[in-house]
Amino acid sequence: MKSFLSLSRAMALGLLRDRAAVFFMLVFPLMFLAMFGALFGSDSTPRAEVVQVGNVKVFDAMPDSQRSALHGVLKIEKTGGSAAARRDALAQVRKGDVDAAVFQGDGKAVELRYSAADSARAGNVRAVVNSVLQQANQAATGQPPAYRLATKQVEDESVKPIQFLTPGLLSWAVAMGGVFGSALNLVSWRKKRILRRLWLSPVTAGSVVGARVGVNLALAFAQTAIFIGLATLPMYGLRLTGHWWLSLPLVACGTLAFMSIGLLIGSWAKTEEAANGLAQLIVLPMAFLSGSFFPLEIAPAWVRTVSDFLPLTHLAEAMQSVMTRGESWGAALPVMGGLLLFAAVVTLIASRFFRWDDA
Repeated sequence: MKSFLSLSRAMALGLLRDRAAVFFMLVFPLMFLAMFGALFGSDSTPRAEVVQVGNVKVFDAMPDSQRSALHGVLKIEKTGGSAAARRDALAQVRKGDVDAAVFQGDGKAVELRYSAADSARAGNVRAVVNSVLQQANQAATGQPPAYRLATKQVEDESVKPIQFLTPGLLSWAVAMGGVFGSALNLVSWRKKRILRRLWLSPVTAGSVVGARVGVNLALAFAQTAIFIGLATLPMYGLRLTGHWWLSLPLVACGTLAFMSIGLLIGSWAKTEEAANGLAQLIVLPMAFLSGSFFPLEIAPAWVRTVSDFLPLTHLAEAMQSVMTRGESWGAALPVMGGLLLFAAVVTLIASRFFRWDDA
């Protein structure tokens, strides 16, 4: 126990003194959470800006109540009806200063001109204007619509992008800490011949491994506390569900799984530069392919197929299930078992390459 505590203290102090390691394992992932949380903090629909050229009966006759209801999604600016005004309005649309121009000729047809440069905003303004026209048609005929569509999201109305970002980015941070911490530490201790001295000393291999696991688990739990503390601030508004605490055993299992990857890298690499490069080559693509930064529903089929084989994918999905979707042991236990099995297999492979000394 004395050897275990001494080694744990030495490893922890070595980690804290390495400013680069502290930055990339703790501060760097938090920067992503703060940045993405601020960028995607609002899930509201942007308001479309439309130039009304001359008189358009459907807009001019719009009741004040309907105009007020549209104010949040549609801003209408009326100009003169001359040919010059029409050309000016179309020029504004081409330059992107407004989203669309609408005008009405001698007949009843209402013409809408928009740019294809931004398909999302174009689709938004088309849908809003079409809705206005449909309501005007119904009012003109005096017949109510035969069918009505009632829509409601399945989540609570307060759901924000932070509900997705926090579990995914926290999983990525755990992966970073597990891989980089064990890989770089192993290579560094081998180069400094610390591993050789430990091998020749009465310290057992179990104490060395246990100390390394303990330090990584402490780092992972610290990351979890900091992430949740930041994300639950009113500025970001993360709402945890009742079984969020299951993220802790998931973090522990994920740490062991990614430590095994770091052990494999550290056992094979001969220099810290090689270990760092291999770790980057594994962790960064895995972060994007696993959906830690954004959902993969719109990704190509081959990306989703590759994602199914990545441990980070299953960790991130399980973390989201227990932290924000209200799921319980049924979502956590299979993933925990899979991560532990993954850790055992990769650790066994790493043991074939492990060496106490460079010689």
